Amino acid sequence: MTETLLSSRILIIDDEIRNVELLEDVLTAEGFTNLISSTEPDRAMALIDIVVPDLLLLDLRMPGTDGYSILSRLQPRQRAGEYLPVVVLTADAARDARHRALALGAHDFLTKPFDITEVILRVWNLLETRALYKRLRELTGQLPKAEQRPWQLKPEA
Repeated sequence: MTETLLSSRILIIDDEIRNVELLEDVLTAEGFTNLISSTEPDRAMALIDIVVPDLLLLDLRMPGTDGYSILSRLQPRQRAGEYLPVVVLTADAARDARHRALALGAHDFLTKPFDITEVILRVWNLLETRALYKRLRELTGQLPKAEQRPWQLKPEA
């Protein structure tokens, strides 16, 4: 399973090239081989359609199309039974930012500056969860949509 996870398609969307390079360096050093990156958030949805990532690392605060907008567009486009984990990356550690991102469908939240061990742990955990989800779906048929998770936070008014 490790080899399969190492070849997972990881899409990184962050407007800061330094953050993209850091994430690429960390993940490459860990052995991941299929990294796709963009510093152009306005291209995010097209890239998601082309790449069909196994994991999305998404900056929250970007000019033009921000992470919130991408999350809100991504969720309704997912087909029943799909599971695309999204890790939000941001310097904004405020409770409201975290709550809003999770309510829009993010699966995890990392604050900048990154702790490398934490990044690696989150990536492995979410890729393993995705692999198990896909295997379970193969065995049992279609699972409920991700937005039907009972624990998912509701957007604040």
